[in-house]
Amino acid sequence: MKLLYVVNEAKFFISHRLALGLQAQARGYEVVVVSAANTGEEQLAECNFRHVAVSMSRSGFNPRQELRTYRELKNIYRLEKPDLVHHVTIKPVLYGSFAAQSCRVAAVVNAVPGMGFIFTRRGVKAAILRTFVNMLYRVAFAHKNMRVIFQNGEDLRGFIGHAIVRKSHTVLIRGSGVDLNVFKPSDEPQGPIVFVLVARMLRDKGVHEFAQASAEVRKTHPEWRFLLAGGVDTGNPTGLSQSRLHGLERDYGVEWLGHCNDVAAVIRDSHVVCLPTYREGLPKTLLEASATQRAMIATNIAGCREVVTHGVTGLLVPPRQITPLAEAMLEMGENEKLRHRCARAARQKAEAVFSVEDVVAHTFRVYDELLPQLSESS
Repeated sequence: MKLLYVVNEAKFFISHRLALGLQAQARGYEVVVVSAANTGEEQLAECNFRHVAVSMSRSGFNPRQELRTYRELKNIYRLEKPDLVHHVTIKPVLYGSFAAQSCRVAAVVNAVPGMGFIFTRRGVKAAILRTFVNMLYRVAFAHKNMRVIFQNGEDLRGFIGHAIVRKSHTVLIRGSGVDLNVFKPSDEPQGPIVFVLVARMLRDKGVHEFAQASAEVRKTHPEWRFLLAGGVDTGNPTGLSQSRLHGLERDYGVEWLGHCNDVAAVIRDSHVVCLPTYREGLPKTLLEASATQRAMIATNIAGCREVVTHGVTGLLVPPRQITPLAEAMLEMGENEKLRHRCARAARQKAEAVFSVEDVVAHTFRVYDELLPQLSESS
């Protein structure tokens, strides 16, 4: 069996789908990763995955470029003749599904990890674009032998309720999982309280809210530290520039660490993990915080609610608001018993629900549902 994974960037496959690809190899699949060029594919070779390049931008909409992407995917599918294609994120899902239908690929898995900036933007143009994207989803999800994987129940129910996908074609798999052997439980560090936001440096991740709330908190706790851990993302419309991030350091007293290779160490060296994001599928940062046994503060939105139970594993706050976030920081920072109780419960939940082994096993059950139909049809 030949299995194609289609993603925007090779490094995303390494960070979010590596365990799945390795398990596929172990089961005898020929695994091919399709992504844009120069996005970390050298790491794929180290794992013995074959890479095929496709012209694909992660964001933006240039009709000529989008048509080129679709045509290239069709050519790839015709040449590779995959038995199953697994698309991840919005453009691979949309263009890949159309290409798969055109090339009569027998089985398709579409992973919708999060709704992205299209669904967090406000205004008339954004509303029109959302309507257009939902229409494309509806057509893309017409493949007869297909499953659509959602990371949280609210998105799943929303797609079904708007008649975008049939319920029988949907599956709920909570995120890409977390390696419980890498993100091990650890005690809090000594010293002043440290809050960290681990994410790409995007407005939609709530970076500004985190910085402004930290300034409020430091009025009474100047010794506490507030860290931003993540690189810039010039390919995202809501990405913050280096100069803007240095401005946040200067104006609000946060510390920007830049891209961090050892996320586990960053979380271990912190007391509380924060994610005041606007929209998520199921945030990997919170899974990693849970596994590391850290209390969390996150926005009360779909995706975050899958990980953070208010008062149990962390605190939930309204999105886009500074004062509630600052109040939650004060409560969590000043209340050691609360932090420890939430941290222990978070690790227990990670072990019970979010292990990467469970996610991989569930995904292969989806593959097994689709692949027997291939042998029947042959």
